[in-house]
Amino acid sequence: MSNFQLPRFNLGMLCYAVVMATRRPMAVGEWYHCFNRGVDKRRIFETTADYERFLSLLYVSNGVKNVRLADRYDSSLSAVLADNLLDRGEPLVELGVYTLMPNHFYLVCREVRDKGIATFMQKVCTGYTMYFNKKQQRTGSLLAGTFKSKHVGDDQYFKKVVSYVLLNHAELFEPKWKEGRGDIALLGEKLLQYPYSSLSDFLGTQRLQGNIVSNLSEYYDKIPSLEDMIYEAHEYYEEHSSKV
Repeated sequence: MSNFQLPRFNLGMLCYAVVMATRRPMAVGEWYHCFNRGVDKRRIFETTADYERFLSLLYVSNGVKNVRLADRYDSSLSAVLADNLLDRGEPLVELGVYTLMPNHFYLVCREVRDKGIATFMQKVCTGYTMYFNKKQQRTGSLLAGTFKSKHVGDDQYFKKVVSYVLLNHAELFEPKWKEGRGDIALLGEKLLQYPYSSLSDFLGTQRLQGNIVSNLSEYYDKIPSLEDMIYEAHEYYEEHSSKV
């Protein structure tokens, strides 16, 4: 019998492919809410460098060409986003919004080519797991299986999902904000200062991270203010909690 063993990385990719084969196909042109969390709800972002590595992967992985951050002389987020010569190839997805939290992440993506979202998520999650495991000198899964996704079927749901994702980090600053508690004005300031969400990009702030996401203004008659988003979200949570 041969002593040949399948490399750990390839075995992981094989398992990923088997699971993806059972996922309901995603339709080109449709939006999806994609998310995942750390295995056993563990933290997946420990430092600023971790968050920025994931953001860099969101950018470089969104293309048909493979870009290895490890091959770059300067792989910092600012250097990657400012590199006008970086060739990612044709995009795999349209990334609308994102928010990264200590133990999970949320994305809203549109499928722009067949299997684009699946390929994009595979590149991001595999790349980040390899980076994190090497840095932490650990082995095994970092994320709880393959990514989860929900189809965003209409404009009303699309806008609710966008607000949900962009306000997700509010719980870091005001755990009771859904109940209308706390200093809501101060909450708005903290939400905008949080560097690991595309909220400020959505609201029109010009920054390098805006290169990661697309402009969603065509989906709105007018981009809502942050105050309106918080108010409407609070009304939604209040209405639904009363039905429990």
